[in-house]
Amino acid sequence: MSANEYLRRILNARVYDVASESALEPAPRLSARLGNRILLKREDQQPIFSFKLRGAYNKMVGMDKAVRARGVIAASAGNHAQGVALAAQRLGGLAVIVMPVTTPAVKVDAVRARGAEVVLFGDSFTDAYGHAVELQAARGLTFVHPFDDPDVIAGQGTVGMEILRQHHCPEHGPIHAIFVPIGGGGLIAGVAAYVKAVQPDVKVIGVQTAESNAMARSLAAGSRITLDDVGLFSDGTAVRIVGEHTFALCRQFVDEVICVDTDALCAAIKDGYQDTRTLLEPAGALAIAGCKRYVEREGVRGLNLVAIASGANMNFDRLRFVAERSEVGEQREALYAVTLPEERGSFRRFCSLLGTRNVTEFNYRICDSRTAHIFVGMQVDGRQDAHALAQTFSAAGFATLDLTDDELAKLHLRHLVGGRSALAVDERVFRFEFPERPGALMRFLTSMSPNWNISLFHYRNQGSDYGRILVGLQVPAQDADALRQFVEELGFAYRDETQSSAYHLFLG
Repeated sequence: MSANEYLRRILNARVYDVASESALEPAPRLSARLGNRILLKREDQQPIFSFKLRGAYNKMVGMDKAVRARGVIAASAGNHAQGVALAAQRLGGLAVIVMPVTTPAVKVDAVRARGAEVVLFGDSFTDAYGHAVELQAARGLTFVHPFDDPDVIAGQGTVGMEILRQHHCPEHGPIHAIFVPIGGGGLIAGVAAYVKAVQPDVKVIGVQTAESNAMARSLAAGSRITLDDVGLFSDGTAVRIVGEHTFALCRQFVDEVICVDTDALCAAIKDGYQDTRTLLEPAGALAIAGCKRYVEREGVRGLNLVAIASGANMNFDRLRFVAERSEVGEQREALYAVTLPEERGSFRRFCSLLGTRNVTEFNYRICDSRTAHIFVGMQVDGRQDAHALAQTFSAAGFATLDLTDDELAKLHLRHLVGGRSALAVDERVFRFEFPERPGALMRFLTSMSPNWNISLFHYRNQGSDYGRILVGLQVPAQDADALRQFVEELGFAYRDETQSSAYHLFLG
Protein backbone atom coordinates (compact mmCIF):
# COMPACT_ATOMS: atom_id res chain seq x y z
CA MET A 1 0.00 0.00 0.00
CA SER A 2 1.35 3.44 -0.93
CA ALA A 3 2.25 6.18 1.54
CA ASN A 4 -0.48 8.38 0.05
CA GLU A 5 -3.08 5.68 0.67
CA TYR A 6 -2.03 5.44 4.32
CA LEU A 7 -2.26 9.22 4.63
CA ARG A 8 -5.78 9.12 3.16
CA ARG A 9 -6.84 6.34 5.54
CA ILE A 10 -5.46 8.17 8.58
CA LEU A 11 -7.26 11.39 7.64
CA ASN A 12 -10.51 9.46 7.28
CA ALA A 13 -10.11 7.11 10.24
CA ARG A 14 -13.18 6.78 12.46
CA VAL A 15 -11.79 6.81 15.96
CA TYR A 16 -13.56 9.64 17.76
CA ASP A 17 -16.75 7.69 18.43
CA VAL A 18 -14.77 6.06 21.27
CA ALA A 19 -11.43 7.89 21.53
CA SER A 20 -10.70 11.40 22.69
CA GLU A 21 -8.08 13.80 21.34
CA SER A 22 -5.59 13.27 24.14
CA ALA A 23 -3.58 16.13 25.58
CA LEU A 24 -0.09 17.09 24.45
CA GLU A 25 1.30 18.56 27.64
CA PRO A 26 4.70 19.64 28.97
CA ALA A 27 6.63 17.55 31.50
CA PRO A 28 8.23 20.40 33.49
CA ARG A 29 10.41 18.39 35.90
CA LEU A 30 11.77 16.10 33.19
CA SER A 31 12.29 19.08 30.86
CA ALA A 32 14.33 20.90 33.49
CA ARG A 33 16.51 17.84 34.14
CA LEU A 34 17.14 17.08 30.47
CA GLY A 35 17.57 20.69 29.29
CA ASN A 36 14.97 20.22 26.53
CA ARG A 37 11.23 20.86 26.24
CA ILE A 38 9.68 17.42 26.79
CA LEU A 39 6.04 17.01 25.77
CA LEU A 40 3.96 13.96 26.67
CA LYS A 41 1.19 12.75 24.39
CA ARG A 42 -1.25 11.46 27.01
CA GLU A 43 -2.75 8.36 25.42
CA ASP A 44 -2.91 6.93 28.94
CA GLN A 45 -5.98 9.16 29.39
CA GLN A 46 -8.11 7.28 26.85
CA PRO A 47 -11.22 5.42 28.11
CA ILE A 48 -9.24 2.15 28.24
CA PHE A 49 -6.06 3.96 29.41
CA SER A 50 -4.31 3.14 26.11
CA PHE A 51 -4.17 4.22 22.46
CA LYS A 52 -5.21 0.75 21.29
CA LEU A 53 -8.92 1.51 21.02
CA ARG A 54 -8.19 3.75 18.00
CA GLY A 55 -7.02 0.98 15.70
CA ALA A 56 -9.44 -1.65 16.99
CA TYR A 57 -12.49 0.56 16.53
CA ASN A 58 -11.38 1.85 13.13
CA LYS A 59 -11.04 -1.73 11.93
CA MET A 60 -14.33 -2.97 13.34
CA VAL A 61 -16.50 0.01 12.40
CA GLY A 62 -15.51 -0.56 8.77
CA MET A 63 -16.62 -4.22 8.77
CA ASP A 64 -19.79 -5.43 7.12
CA LYS A 65 -22.51 -5.61 9.78
CA ALA A 66 -23.20 -9.27 9.09
CA VAL A 67 -19.53 -10.15 9.48
CA ARG A 68 -19.32 -8.21 12.71
CA ALA A 69 -22.46 -9.86 14.05
CA ARG A 70 -20.88 -13.32 13.70
CA GLY A 71 -18.18 -12.23 16.14
CA VAL A 72 -14.57 -11.18 16.14
CA ILE A 73 -11.46 -12.65 17.71
CA ALA A 74 -8.17 -11.04 18.73
CA ALA A 75 -4.88 -11.98 20.34
CA SER A 76 -3.48 -9.43 22.75
CA ALA A 77 -1.42 -8.90 25.89
CA GLY A 78 -4.18 -6.64 27.14
CA ASN A 79 -4.65 -3.15 25.69
CA HIS A 80 -5.71 -4.19 22.17
CA ALA A 81 -8.00 -6.70 23.87
CA GLN A 82 -9.72 -3.87 25.74
CA GLY A 83 -10.02 -1.90 22.50
CA VAL A 84 -11.68 -4.80 20.69
CA ALA A 85 -13.95 -5.50 23.66
CA LEU A 86 -15.00 -1.83 23.83
CA ALA A 87 -15.64 -1.70 20.08
CA ALA A 88 -17.75 -4.89 20.21
CA GLN A 89 -19.68 -3.50 23.16
CA ARG A 90 -20.36 -0.26 21.28
CA LEU A 91 -21.07 -1.80 17.84
CA GLY A 92 -22.69 -5.05 18.97
CA GLY A 93 -21.48 -8.63 18.55
CA LEU A 94 -19.31 -11.20 20.28
CA ALA A 95 -15.62 -10.58 21.00
CA VAL A 96 -13.29 -13.48 21.88
CA ILE A 97 -9.88 -12.44 23.18
CA VAL A 98 -6.90 -14.80 23.48
CA MET A 99 -4.39 -13.42 26.01
CA PRO A 100 -1.02 -14.77 27.21
CA VAL A 101 -1.21 -16.26 30.68
CA THR A 102 1.42 -13.70 31.73
CA THR A 103 -0.97 -10.78 31.10
CA PRO A 104 -1.46 -8.62 34.22
CA ALA A 105 -4.74 -9.32 35.99
CA VAL A 106 -5.81 -5.67 35.70
CA LYS A 107 -5.99 -6.07 31.91
CA VAL A 108 -7.72 -9.46 31.97
CA ASP A 109 -10.37 -8.17 34.38
CA ALA A 110 -10.92 -5.04 32.28
CA VAL A 111 -11.56 -7.11 29.15
CA ARG A 112 -14.05 -9.38 30.89
CA ALA A 113 -15.80 -6.35 32.38
CA ARG A 114 -16.66 -5.20 28.84
CA GLY A 115 -18.42 -8.47 28.07
CA ALA A 116 -15.71 -10.20 26.03
CA GLU A 117 -14.88 -13.90 26.30
CA VAL A 118 -11.28 -14.32 27.50
CA VAL A 119 -9.11 -17.33 26.64
CA LEU A 120 -5.70 -17.48 28.38
CA PHE A 121 -3.03 -19.29 26.38
CA GLY A 122 0.79 -19.29 26.09
CA ASP A 123 3.56 -17.11 27.49
CA SER A 124 3.78 -14.42 24.78
CA PHE A 125 1.72 -12.64 22.16
CA THR A 126 3.02 -15.04 19.51
CA ASP A 127 1.72 -18.05 21.46
CA ALA A 128 -1.66 -16.39 21.95
CA TYR A 129 -1.80 -15.38 18.29
CA GLY A 130 -1.28 -18.96 17.09
CA HIS A 131 -4.10 -20.22 19.30
CA ALA A 132 -6.38 -17.39 18.19
CA VAL A 133 -5.87 -18.39 14.55
CA GLU A 134 -6.95 -21.93 15.43
CA LEU A 135 -10.06 -20.69 17.25
CA GLN A 136 -10.90 -18.33 14.38
CA ALA A 137 -11.09 -21.24 11.93
CA ALA A 138 -12.96 -23.48 14.33
CA ARG A 139 -15.62 -20.92 15.29
CA GLY A 140 -15.95 -18.88 12.09
CA LEU A 141 -14.88 -15.59 13.67
CA THR A 142 -13.20 -12.57 12.03
CA PHE A 143 -9.68 -11.77 13.16
CA VAL A 144 -8.81 -8.26 14.36
CA HIS A 145 -5.02 -8.05 14.33
CA PRO A 146 -3.44 -5.86 17.03
CA PHE A 147 -0.94 -4.23 14.66
CA ASP A 148 -0.48 -5.80 11.22
CA ASP A 149 -3.57 -4.45 9.48
CA PRO A 150 -3.83 -1.25 7.37
CA ASP A 151 -7.03 -0.12 9.12
CA VAL A 152 -5.53 -0.70 12.55
CA ILE A 153 -2.36 1.16 11.52
CA ALA A 154 -4.48 4.04 10.19
CA GLY A 155 -6.39 4.27 13.46
CA GLN A 156 -3.15 4.46 15.45
CA GLY A 157 -1.81 7.02 12.97
CA THR A 158 -4.33 9.55 14.24
CA VAL A 159 -2.02 9.96 17.27
CA GLY A 160 0.62 11.45 14.96
CA MET A 161 -1.96 13.61 13.25
CA GLU A 162 -3.02 15.05 16.61
CA ILE A 163 0.56 15.73 17.75
CA LEU A 164 1.32 17.88 14.69
CA ARG A 165 -2.01 19.68 14.94
CA GLN A 166 -1.62 20.37 18.66
CA HIS A 167 1.93 21.71 18.49
CA HIS A 168 1.21 25.35 17.68
CA CYS A 169 4.14 26.98 19.47
CA PRO A 170 6.09 29.21 17.04
CA GLU A 171 7.98 30.72 19.97
CA HIS A 172 9.33 27.29 20.91
CA GLY A 173 10.28 26.19 17.41
CA PRO A 174 9.43 22.94 15.59
CA ILE A 175 9.32 19.43 16.97
CA HIS A 176 12.73 17.80 16.71
CA ALA A 177 11.68 14.19 17.37
CA ILE A 178 8.73 12.02 18.37
CA PHE A 179 9.51 8.93 20.48
CA VAL A 180 7.16 5.98 20.01
CA PRO A 181 7.05 2.62 21.83
CA ILE A 182 7.25 -0.46 19.61
CA GLY A 183 5.82 -3.92 20.09
CA GLY A 184 4.52 -5.23 16.79
CA GLY A 185 4.84 -1.76 15.24
CA GLY A 186 1.26 -0.61 14.65
CA LEU A 187 1.55 2.69 16.51
CA ILE A 188 4.91 3.76 15.12
CA ALA A 189 3.97 2.67 11.60
CA GLY A 190 0.87 4.88 11.63
CA VAL A 191 2.57 7.81 13.36
CA ALA A 192 5.60 7.68 11.03
CA ALA A 193 3.48 7.37 7.88
CA TYR A 194 1.55 10.53 8.79
CA VAL A 195 4.40 12.62 10.22
CA LYS A 196 6.80 11.95 7.35
CA ALA A 197 4.07 12.83 4.82
CA VAL A 198 3.27 16.15 6.51
CA GLN A 199 6.51 17.23 8.27
CA PRO A 200 9.34 15.01 6.98
CA ASP A 201 12.01 16.88 8.96
CA VAL A 202 10.57 15.62 12.26
CA LYS A 203 12.45 12.54 13.45
CA VAL A 204 10.36 9.49 14.35
CA ILE A 205 12.30 7.31 16.79
CA GLY A 206 11.10 3.96 18.05
CA VAL A 207 11.84 2.58 21.51
CA GLN A 208 11.99 -1.07 22.55
CA THR A 209 13.25 -3.05 25.51
CA ALA A 210 16.57 -4.81 25.02
CA GLU A 211 14.80 -8.12 25.71
CA SER A 212 11.97 -7.57 23.18
CA ASN A 213 13.71 -5.85 20.29
CA ALA A 214 12.28 -7.65 17.27
CA MET A 215 11.83 -4.44 15.24
CA ALA A 216 15.33 -3.14 15.98
CA ARG A 217 16.91 -6.44 14.99
CA SER A 218 14.70 -6.83 11.94
CA LEU A 219 15.58 -3.36 10.65
CA ALA A 220 19.27 -4.08 11.20
CA ALA A 221 18.96 -7.40 9.34
CA GLY A 222 16.86 -6.00 6.49
CA SER A 223 14.12 -8.60 6.99
CA ARG A 224 11.75 -9.73 9.71
CA ILE A 225 13.31 -12.01 12.28
CA THR A 226 11.67 -14.07 15.02
CA LEU A 227 13.05 -13.83 18.55
CA ASP A 228 13.47 -17.09 20.44
CA ASP A 229 11.95 -15.50 23.54
CA VAL A 230 10.95 -12.07 24.79
CA GLY A 231 11.18 -10.14 28.03
CA LEU A 232 7.88 -10.00 29.88
CA PHE A 233 8.26 -6.92 32.08
CA SER A 234 6.97 -4.69 29.28
CA ASP A 235 4.18 -7.14 28.46
CA GLY A 236 2.46 -4.72 26.07
CA THR A 237 5.44 -4.88 23.70
CA ALA A 238 6.41 -8.56 24.21
CA VAL A 239 6.26 -9.53 20.51
CA ARG A 240 8.55 -12.14 18.97
CA ILE A 241 7.99 -11.07 15.33
CA VAL A 242 6.77 -7.75 13.95
CA GLY A 243 4.15 -7.37 11.23
CA GLU A 244 4.73 -7.37 7.47
CA HIS A 245 2.91 -4.06 6.97
CA THR A 246 4.49 -2.44 10.02
CA PHE A 247 7.99 -3.58 9.09
CA ALA A 248 7.66 -2.17 5.58
CA LEU A 249 6.49 1.21 6.90
CA CYS A 250 9.20 1.34 9.56
CA ARG A 251 11.91 0.60 6.98
CA GLN A 252 10.62 3.50 4.92
CA PHE A 253 9.84 6.12 7.55
CA VAL A 254 11.42 5.43 10.98
CA ASP A 255 14.71 7.19 11.65
CA GLU A 256 16.04 4.77 14.28
CA VAL A 257 15.11 2.43 17.13
CA ILE A 258 16.58 2.89 20.61
CA CYS A 259 16.70 -0.04 23.06
CA VAL A 260 16.56 0.42 26.83
CA ASP A 261 16.92 -1.96 29.76
CA THR A 262 14.50 -2.71 32.59
CA ASP A 263 16.21 -0.34 35.02
CA ALA A 264 15.89 2.59 32.58
CA LEU A 265 12.24 1.69 32.02
CA CYS A 266 11.51 1.69 35.75
CA ALA A 267 13.17 5.10 36.04
CA ALA A 268 10.95 6.36 33.20
CA ILE A 269 7.83 5.18 35.03
CA LYS A 270 8.99 7.24 38.00
CA ASP A 271 9.63 10.25 35.72
CA GLY A 272 6.12 9.98 34.31
CA TYR A 273 4.64 9.83 37.78
CA GLN A 274 6.57 12.86 39.02
CA ASP A 275 5.24 15.04 36.20
CA THR A 276 1.71 13.64 35.79
CA ARG A 277 0.90 11.78 39.03
CA THR A 278 -0.07 8.88 36.75
CA LEU A 279 1.53 5.45 36.93
CA LEU A 280 2.32 4.44 33.38
CA GLU A 281 2.62 0.76 32.60
CA PRO A 282 6.07 -0.37 31.39
CA ALA A 283 5.15 -0.18 27.69
CA GLY A 284 3.53 3.19 28.36
CA ALA A 285 6.81 4.63 29.67
CA LEU A 286 9.06 3.24 26.93
CA ALA A 287 9.02 6.45 24.90
CA ILE A 288 10.13 8.48 27.93
CA ALA A 289 13.03 6.09 28.51
CA GLY A 290 14.05 6.34 24.86
CA CYS A 291 13.83 10.13 24.93
CA LYS A 292 16.15 10.24 27.96
CA ARG A 293 18.63 7.89 26.29
CA TYR A 294 18.61 10.01 23.11
CA VAL A 295 19.32 13.23 25.04
CA GLU A 296 22.15 11.58 26.95
CA ARG A 297 23.68 10.12 23.80
CA GLU A 298 23.37 13.18 21.56
CA GLY A 299 23.90 15.90 24.16
CA VAL A 300 21.12 18.02 22.62
CA ARG A 301 19.74 21.09 24.39
CA GLY A 302 16.71 23.34 23.93
CA LEU A 303 14.79 21.06 21.55
CA ASN A 304 11.11 20.06 21.45
CA LEU A 305 10.89 16.32 22.07
CA VAL A 306 7.58 14.42 22.17
CA ALA A 307 7.18 11.11 23.99
CA ILE A 308 3.97 9.12 23.57
CA ALA A 309 2.73 7.94 26.97
CA SER A 310 0.91 5.01 25.44
CA GLY A 311 -0.79 3.27 28.37
CA ALA A 312 -1.44 3.16 32.11
CA ASN A 313 -2.74 -0.34 32.79
CA MET A 314 -0.22 -0.99 35.54
CA ASN A 315 -0.51 -4.02 37.79
CA PHE A 316 -0.25 -2.74 41.36
CA ASP A 317 2.00 -5.58 42.54
CA ARG A 318 4.70 -4.46 40.08
CA LEU A 319 5.26 -1.23 41.98
CA ARG A 320 7.66 -2.82 44.48
CA PHE A 321 9.92 -3.94 41.66
CA VAL A 322 9.62 -0.61 39.81
CA ALA A 323 10.49 1.42 42.90
CA GLU A 324 13.48 -0.79 43.68
CA ARG A 325 14.96 -0.69 40.21
CA SER A 326 14.16 2.92 39.32
CA GLU A 327 16.98 4.27 41.49
CA VAL A 328 19.52 2.19 39.55
CA GLY A 329 17.86 3.16 36.28
CA GLU A 330 18.20 6.83 37.16
CA GLN A 331 21.89 6.22 37.90
CA ARG A 332 21.17 7.42 41.43
CA GLU A 333 21.94 4.17 43.26
CA ALA A 334 25.18 2.21 43.14
CA LEU A 335 25.74 -1.23 44.67
CA TYR A 336 29.09 -2.40 45.99
CA ALA A 337 30.61 -5.50 47.54
CA VAL A 338 33.36 -4.39 49.92
CA THR A 339 35.82 -6.61 51.77
CA LEU A 340 36.95 -5.35 55.19
CA PRO A 341 39.90 -6.63 57.21
CA GLU A 342 38.55 -8.16 60.42
CA GLU A 343 40.46 -5.84 62.73
CA ARG A 344 39.52 -3.26 65.30
CA GLY A 345 38.29 0.03 63.81
CA SER A 346 38.01 -1.10 60.17
CA PHE A 347 34.20 -1.04 60.16
CA ARG A 348 34.15 2.49 61.61
CA ARG A 349 36.85 3.60 59.16
CA PHE A 350 34.79 2.35 56.24
CA CYS A 351 31.65 4.11 57.50
CA SER A 352 33.57 7.38 57.73
CA LEU A 353 34.19 7.21 53.98
CA LEU A 354 30.45 7.32 53.31
CA GLY A 355 30.22 10.85 54.67
CA THR A 356 26.79 12.45 54.37
CA ARG A 357 25.68 10.31 51.43
CA ASN A 358 22.33 8.58 51.69
CA VAL A 359 22.75 4.84 52.30
CA THR A 360 20.03 2.83 50.54
CA GLU A 361 21.10 -0.60 51.78
CA PHE A 362 23.70 -2.01 54.16
CA ASN A 363 24.28 -5.71 54.81
CA TYR A 364 27.21 -6.97 56.88
CA ARG A 365 28.35 -10.53 57.54
CA ILE A 366 31.48 -11.77 59.26
CA CYS A 367 33.35 -14.16 56.96
CA ASP A 368 36.31 -15.60 58.89
CA SER A 369 38.94 -14.47 61.36
CA ARG A 370 40.62 -12.30 58.71
CA THR A 371 37.87 -10.65 56.60
CA ALA A 372 34.25 -9.53 56.53
CA HIS A 373 32.02 -8.67 53.56
CA ILE A 374 29.63 -5.76 53.19
CA PHE A 375 26.90 -5.32 50.58
CA VAL A 376 26.13 -1.60 50.44
CA GLY A 377 23.83 0.55 48.33
CA MET A 378 24.63 4.26 48.05
CA GLN A 379 22.80 7.18 46.50
CA VAL A 380 25.07 8.69 43.85
CA ASP A 381 24.92 11.37 41.19
CA GLY A 382 25.44 9.33 38.03
CA ARG A 383 27.90 6.66 36.93
CA GLN A 384 30.98 8.88 37.25
CA ASP A 385 30.18 9.57 40.87
CA ALA A 386 29.65 5.84 41.46
CA HIS A 387 33.03 5.05 39.91
CA ALA A 388 34.73 7.73 42.00
CA LEU A 389 33.20 6.32 45.19
CA ALA A 390 34.47 2.84 44.34
CA GLN A 391 37.96 4.30 43.85
CA THR A 392 37.69 6.01 47.24
CA PHE A 393 36.97 2.68 48.93
CA SER A 394 39.83 0.96 47.12
CA ALA A 395 42.29 3.77 47.89
CA ALA A 396 41.46 3.36 51.58
CA GLY A 397 42.52 -0.29 51.40
CA PHE A 398 39.09 -1.88 51.04
CA ALA A 399 38.79 -4.32 48.10
CA THR A 400 35.67 -3.16 46.21
CA LEU A 401 33.52 -4.75 43.51
CA ASP A 402 30.98 -2.55 41.68
CA LEU A 403 27.76 -4.59 41.44
CA THR A 404 25.49 -1.86 40.07
CA ASP A 405 24.93 -3.71 36.79
CA ASP A 406 25.13 -7.25 38.22
CA GLU A 407 21.75 -9.00 37.93
CA LEU A 408 22.72 -11.68 40.48
CA ALA A 409 23.36 -8.96 43.05
CA LYS A 410 20.30 -6.85 42.24
CA LEU A 411 17.86 -9.74 42.13
CA HIS A 412 19.11 -12.08 44.83
CA LEU A 413 22.19 -11.23 46.90
CA ARG A 414 20.74 -8.02 48.32
CA HIS A 415 17.96 -10.12 49.88
CA LEU A 416 20.11 -12.93 51.27
CA VAL A 417 21.64 -13.15 54.72
CA GLY A 418 24.68 -15.22 55.72
CA GLY A 419 27.76 -16.55 54.03
CA ARG A 420 29.13 -19.84 52.89
CA SER A 421 28.39 -22.85 55.04
CA ALA A 422 30.99 -25.54 55.64
CA LEU A 423 28.25 -28.00 54.75
CA ALA A 424 27.90 -26.61 51.18
CA VAL A 425 30.35 -29.07 49.62
CA ASP A 426 30.40 -29.38 45.78
CA GLU A 427 27.97 -26.47 45.46
CA ARG A 428 26.89 -25.27 42.01
CA VAL A 429 24.77 -22.11 41.80
CA PHE A 430 22.29 -21.29 39.02
CA ARG A 431 19.90 -18.46 38.22
CA PHE A 432 16.67 -19.56 36.53
CA GLU A 433 13.98 -17.44 34.88
CA PHE A 434 10.46 -18.49 33.92
CA PRO A 435 7.29 -16.64 32.90
CA GLU A 436 5.52 -15.70 36.12
CA ARG A 437 2.02 -17.05 36.55
CA PRO A 438 -0.10 -18.54 39.35
CA GLY A 439 1.43 -21.83 40.48
CA ALA A 440 4.63 -21.35 38.49
CA LEU A 441 6.91 -21.55 41.52
CA MET A 442 5.43 -24.85 42.68
CA ARG A 443 5.76 -26.30 39.19
CA PHE A 444 9.42 -25.27 39.22
CA LEU A 445 10.00 -26.88 42.60
CA THR A 446 8.38 -30.15 41.61
CA SER A 447 10.59 -30.31 38.51
CA MET A 448 13.77 -30.17 40.59
CA SER A 449 15.72 -33.42 40.69
CA PRO A 450 15.67 -35.24 44.06
CA ASN A 451 19.15 -36.65 43.40
CA TRP A 452 21.09 -33.61 44.67
CA ASN A 453 20.73 -31.66 47.86
CA ILE A 454 19.50 -28.07 47.56
CA SER A 455 21.96 -25.93 49.55
CA LEU A 456 20.61 -22.47 48.63
CA PHE A 457 17.27 -21.16 47.39
CA HIS A 458 15.99 -17.63 46.86
CA TYR A 459 12.79 -16.51 45.13
CA ARG A 460 11.01 -13.16 45.26
CA ASN A 461 7.78 -12.40 43.43
CA GLN A 462 8.37 -9.34 41.23
CA GLY A 463 4.81 -8.85 40.02
CA SER A 464 3.83 -10.37 36.65
CA ASP A 465 7.38 -10.31 35.34
CA TYR A 466 9.74 -13.24 35.16
CA GLY A 467 9.89 -15.58 38.11
CA ARG A 468 13.55 -15.38 39.16
CA ILE A 469 15.15 -18.07 41.28
CA LEU A 470 18.66 -18.60 42.65
CA VAL A 471 19.41 -22.26 43.43
CA GLY A 472 22.43 -23.94 44.96
CA LEU A 473 22.84 -27.67 44.31
CA GLN A 474 25.43 -29.97 45.84
CA VAL A 475 26.62 -31.96 42.85
CA PRO A 476 29.68 -34.25 42.94
CA ALA A 477 32.17 -33.77 40.11
CA GLN A 478 31.29 -37.14 38.60
CA ASP A 479 27.69 -35.94 38.10
CA ALA A 480 28.68 -32.95 35.92
CA ASP A 481 27.20 -34.43 32.72
CA ALA A 482 23.98 -35.38 34.48
CA LEU A 483 23.70 -31.85 35.91
CA ARG A 484 24.18 -30.30 32.48
CA GLN A 485 21.45 -32.53 31.03
CA PHE A 486 19.15 -31.74 33.96
CA VAL A 487 19.31 -27.93 33.63
CA GLU A 488 18.84 -28.17 29.85
CA GLU A 489 15.79 -30.42 30.15
CA LEU A 490 14.14 -28.14 32.71
CA GLY A 491 13.30 -25.84 29.79
CA PHE A 492 13.88 -22.60 31.70
CA ALA A 493 16.33 -19.87 30.81
CA TYR A 494 19.29 -20.22 33.15
CA ARG A 495 22.78 -18.98 33.94
CA ASP A 496 25.53 -20.75 35.86
CA GLU A 497 26.75 -18.29 38.53
CA THR A 498 29.17 -20.65 40.27
CA GLN A 499 32.21 -18.74 38.99
CA SER A 500 30.79 -15.22 39.39
CA SER A 501 32.66 -12.73 41.58
CA ALA A 502 29.52 -11.76 43.48
CA TYR A 503 28.81 -15.39 44.42
CA HIS A 504 32.34 -16.02 45.63
CA LEU A 505 32.38 -12.87 47.76
CA PHE A 506 29.08 -13.46 49.51
CA LEU A 507 28.20 -17.13 49.23
CA GLY A 508 31.28 -19.00 48.00
